[in-house]
Amino acid sequence: MKRIAISIGDLNGIGLQLALENHEIIKNAVEPLYCIDYNMLEQGAKLLNIPIPNDFKCVQFIGDTFTIKPSKVTKESGAYSFASFKKAVELSKEGMVDGIMTLPIHKKAWELAGVEYKGHTDALRDFFKTHAIMMLGCPQMYVALYTEHIPLHQVASEVRNVAKLSQFLIDFYTTIRKHLNHKKIALLGLNPHAGDEGVLGSEEEQIKEAIIIAHQTIGKEIYTNPLVPDVAFTPNNRKNHQYFVAMYHDQGLAPLKALYFDEGINISLNLPIIRTSVDHGTAFDIAYKNITLNNLSYLNAITYLRTT
Repeated sequence: MKRIAISIGDLNGIGLQLALENHEIIKNAVEPLYCIDYNMLEQGAKLLNIPIPNDFKCVQFIGDTFTIKPSKVTKESGAYSFASFKKAVELSKEGMVDGIMTLPIHKKAWELAGVEYKGHTDALRDFFKTHAIMMLGCPQMYVALYTEHIPLHQVASEVRNVAKLSQFLIDFYTTIRKHLNHKKIALLGLNPHAGDEGVLGSEEEQIKEAIIIAHQTIGKEIYTNPLVPDVAFTPNNRKNHQYFVAMYHDQGLAPLKALYFDEGINISLNLPIIRTSVDHGTAFDIAYKNITLNNLSYLNAITYLRTT
């Protein structure tokens, strides 16, 4: 049975409730090791009115303890969630666990705490000095993002960087090739109508150049030509493709979440470790309000770790 480090996320949100409510389920799939000090666990469990299972194994000495403030964005919760994440990564680097699962953090809380990263993926790139790839989805459809948390006006210049885009395409194929069937990877264009042969933008020409370079390195044609973005996720295309590459965050994630919001997960690729996460946020609107949580994303993220 694989041993999985679980970073606890922002303790002012729903992460701890997910961990406590689902411990009895996931312990039959993996051996969970929760990155939370026991006194913080006791404080949160008391607020939630959820008993702590006897076999709920914790890693101690995570970070400075603080008073949990349900549904509040605080620098203390941001600092603790980052410390929990770093501990999970350290355990993985040291070979103490087989993978890490990250519960949701709040980006503003990280910022208030002085954390320099915008999220887990940015941090992982720096920790491992490699270009981690963000992929989200579920077995019905996975979407990888060429650009992620950058302003929209910066996306076009990134797409025009043929060397960077072609390397991304090579790295993405390399990390998922053992999961591919006979289907090609669907690659989206950037502009409306995929540029309409340059009438609505020329970035598709750079995308085509990147595809040629990637295919030469890979040794076969695995990517489609740039697809028209507004029809890329039609039922027929989803039938013909399981993996999609979007040029920017909302281009890929808006259709994914419209179709598979509850079951989607976040996976970090192109790393020496395996990391998954739930594909939702801290849900401050329902945190500590005695509301039963939808656990499908959490359980799917655990399943991916168990089976990969």
